[in-house]
Amino acid sequence: MSKVINDIHTAFDGLEDGMTVLAGGFGLCGIPEHGIEAIRTKGTKALTVVSNNCGVDNFGLGRLLEKKQIAKMISSYVGENKIFEQQLINGELDVELTPQGTLAEKLRSGGAGIPAFYTKTGVGTLIAEGKETREFDGETYVMERAIKGDFGIVKAQKADTFGNLVFEKTARNFNPLCAMAATTTVVEVEELVEVGEIDPDEVHMSGVYVDYIYLGEHFEKRIEKRTVKEANHG
Repeated sequence: MSKVINDIHTAFDGLEDGMTVLAGGFGLCGIPEHGIEAIRTKGTKALTVVSNNCGVDNFGLGRLLEKKQIAKMISSYVGENKIFEQQLINGELDVELTPQGTLAEKLRSGGAGIPAFYTKTGVGTLIAEGKETREFDGETYVMERAIKGDFGIVKAQKADTFGNLVFEKTARNFNPLCAMAATTTVVEVEELVEVGEIDPDEVHMSGVYVDYIYLGEHFEKRIEKRTVKEANHG
């Protein structure tokens, strides 16, 4: 059966309240815009969302916060979203802050079938509270559990019809990890080609991790903070 779909909404027929969604992207770079909007339209509630951050007001994962579809957020950075802040203060949103490298390894481990790992990151801080610690070579490490999700929503630059993916520079970020660690992976791309048209050495992630491929249009690709150099009038 072909993985290519013409309507991205059909990929989320199995998404139910209370499920865990892994969302690729870093800031607003390489985020699955169409996948987020499909989930917003479906109206699924009580979701646990795992992503480096939670978008901004009115864009990215912030769109799901507007409809209070996210019950728990597992992320590294949440400082660009006022709705996020207000829902957290009001007790409407559970937040599990995770060091960025640890979050990446949690997802990678989930995709690799590794249930847990040890890291020095967070030892002696609130991050380590309630977690198992162990000593290796005279150093203390904290055990972190891997993350797996029901759905992964991913943005790639190019795919072939099997789902082999090519990411555009830094838009690669968390996208491959979310694809690997999800039971069902939905990828949106800007370019779709036939199998064999991508040089094997250029494939960033194998299509074995991909369930649905959607050729998207009109990606906004917003910039969080536009910074330009002041004009030199001297």
